Amino acid sequence: MPSHHSHDLDIRARRLLRTLIAQYLADGEPVGSRTLSRSSGLDVSPATIRNIMADLEEAGLVASPHTSAGRIPTPRGLRLFVDSLIELQPLPQDEMVRLQRELPPGPATVRDLVGNASVLLSAMTHFAGVVTVPRQTDFPLRHIDFVPLPDARVLVILVFSDNQVQNRVIQLAKPLDGRELEQAANYINEHFVGLRVDDIRSHLLRELREASSELHKMLSSAVELAAASFAPQGEDVLISGQTNLMAYSELANLDRLRELFEAFQKKNELLQLMEICAKAPGVRLFIGEESGFAALDGCSVVTASYGAQGRLLGAVGVIGPTRMAYERVIPVVQATAGLLSEALNRAATAL
Repeated sequence: MPSHHSHDLDIRARRLLRTLIAQYLADGEPVGSRTLSRSSGLDVSPATIRNIMADLEEAGLVASPHTSAGRIPTPRGLRLFVDSLIELQPLPQDEMVRLQRELPPGPATVRDLVGNASVLLSAMTHFAGVVTVPRQTDFPLRHIDFVPLPDARVLVILVFSDNQVQNRVIQLAKPLDGRELEQAANYINEHFVGLRVDDIRSHLLRELREASSELHKMLSSAVELAAASFAPQGEDVLISGQTNLMAYSELANLDRLRELFEAFQKKNELLQLMEICAKAPGVRLFIGEESGFAALDGCSVVTASYGAQGRLLGAVGVIGPTRMAYERVIPVVQATAGLLSEALNRAATAL
């Protein structure tokens, strides 16, 4: 059965579904036929409404909780609403101003900027804000230093074009003295500044394979040093305001919250989901079980990708109950991703 069957619904059914969902999103209660006939503005009898409701239920778009005569939308009904029945408003001016004010364009590191975006989204929606931090390797290198440590270890200090400094301690098979390390750093700073880490790694490894290269003659342990200094590192995801989710009755069951908070702590499932979102431009939405992760079953995840200089770098969004004001949340998430991209572009061009 196709998940999008808006074309199967006649105008009255669509209108009733939209009315039912709007009412349910507003107050969280099952919606009865009488309320529907009053608020839909349709001139049809309660019997007709009941028939249409039965059809919507059969189509899997609404369900009846046992205790009540009313109906609530299913995740599939919410999905149809969000895809084709919702009327998205542009973000109100005052909210746009607040976003612009609180997402500082100053010389912040990328991690600070994206972390800020997550905190801000959480504050504006009262849900949990979530954002992926791009791998540092997505930014060009500005400078490298090697500092010798005891036991053949080396402290590698990488400074990136976004002002982020990353320290890595690497273990060598045999120690290198300060002079050798300085030669290696000078060589890398002279030849590779302005390139991304992945590119530097492949350049270095290629040069080292050509045995006659200047680098090889200069430093036989350079292979090891280069491979370790520029080893790929994983992405991270920042979550803020997760305690906001305790306020929603539909998520306030202890087992469900525990499962959700464990997923936030482990991060790997969330990271997988956010990486899917980061690969496609625009807004992505997972309602209920659509995310594929049991811990997020009672939640909706709304994200938008952000990037700089034509490259997608990550995704930012919110996690909240499936009963959320989508028509308000989607524009907030979209605007935040847009402002984050602008700030990153400014940071990139200011170099």
